[in-house]
Amino acid sequence: MTKTNNRLKAFTVLNRATQSIQDALKKDVARYGVNLNEFAVLELLYHKGDQPIQQIGKQVLIASSSITYVVDKLEKKGYLHRRACTDDRRVMYATITESGQQFMDEVFPDHEQKIESIFNEWSEEETEVAIDLLKRVGQHI
Repeated sequence: MTKTNNRLKAFTVLNRATQSIQDALKKDVARYGVNLNEFAVLELLYHKGDQPIQQIGKQVLIASSSITYVVDKLEKKGYLHRRACTDDRRVMYATITESGQQFMDEVFPDHEQKIESIFNEWSEEETEVAIDLLKRVGQHI
């Protein structure tokens, strides 16, 4: 196989693996009554604390046009609320609620275990190599 064909094959394999992982994680979080985007926002707030709503999309790879919709849904479920910035009226923060914190305390360990099971085919060394290679591709672009 030529160098170009190998790179095209790498792209196809990476794309298919990403889709398979996304599908597995969508199923996993659906058990908890949320979708993957909602879970990603909750996970960010759970681990990093309050976040400006305008910045959330960049951090969890959700289109900025979808963030308001996702935040609205999580707010209706009682998992987060909006809080105005005291220094800048244009900035609104998303804050995880006590209910959202309890939800994540309950479900995150199982979700983390699901991710572990997805990648358990790799040794620690293979995982580190994969991380390095994928970072290099991302930074190259």
